[in-house]
Amino acid sequence: MAAGALLLLRQGSGGRLRLSAFPAQGGRSRLFFLRGLVSSNSRSAEDSWLKSLFVRKVDPRKDAHSNLLAKRETSSLYKIQFHNVKPECLESYNKLCQEVLPKIHEGKEYPCTLVGTWNTWYGEQDQAVHLWRYEGGYPALTEVMSKLRHDKGFVEFRKERGNMLLSRKNQLLLEFSFWNEPVPRTGPNIYELRSYQLRPGTMIEWGNYWARAIGFRQDDKEAVGGFFSQIGQLYMVHHLWAYKDLQTREDIRNAAWHKPGWDELVYYTVPLIQEMESRIMIPLPISPLQ
Repeated sequence: MAAGALLLLRQGSGGRLRLSAFPAQGGRSRLFFLRGLVSSNSRSAEDSWLKSLFVRKVDPRKDAHSNLLAKRETSSLYKIQFHNVKPECLESYNKLCQEVLPKIHEGKEYPCTLVGTWNTWYGEQDQAVHLWRYEGGYPALTEVMSKLRHDKGFVEFRKERGNMLLSRKNQLLLEFSFWNEPVPRTGPNIYELRSYQLRPGTMIEWGNYWARAIGFRQDDKEAVGGFFSQIGQLYMVHHLWAYKDLQTREDIRNAAWHKPGWDELVYYTVPLIQEMESRIMIPLPISPLQ
């Protein structure tokens, strides 16, 4: 091959790549890779190789994460409700809920418990949040819903409540086995609901890290409950915390960073999150969590 030749990578028959030499100007050697001539088979192979470097591989599981992460000693199912209320109706909405919800909570014919009910203070405004526990899982939920559909008072309540709402949504949840049981507490407290949308396939990994992380957040008894979704928006995690006030919240959260190991757990859990949201909530007078 003559000195100063140009080297061209060309496609031959059958999609194979061939190297050809041509005279060059200026006496210098140059190497050109004509990317447009590469066969589609070669490009697909290259893309697959590149993707293998960056795509997270999820280990195969032999059981549902609900069986691996949920508490086995209880069969409780939780429902969380988010009601976006018309701003001019929030006071009437709260009054109506305080009249009706305790009847369901205290009624022995209903196998359910009102865990807490709040208005959002910081976060999405004019929003009510209700958390229910169904002792007995899905059969208990079905029983309660069936009985309420035939309760004329509750039917009227839903109709009146519906006129006050802009939108609403709910999720069915299980509680993490390593989190505190949400039990009634005295106040006054503010509550923070931190909600995390995880990347699909990462719930087990999240649970493994938080089974260790929760130990860093028990000194001031701020941990109330931890849940993950089963129906509704999936791969959702909700952590519920209680604080005396906003400054106490700030102090407790800052103190966690001085505990060896907390920073490492945060470092490994952050990449698992797609979105996250924080709500600061004030309990209604009827809420068992005050």
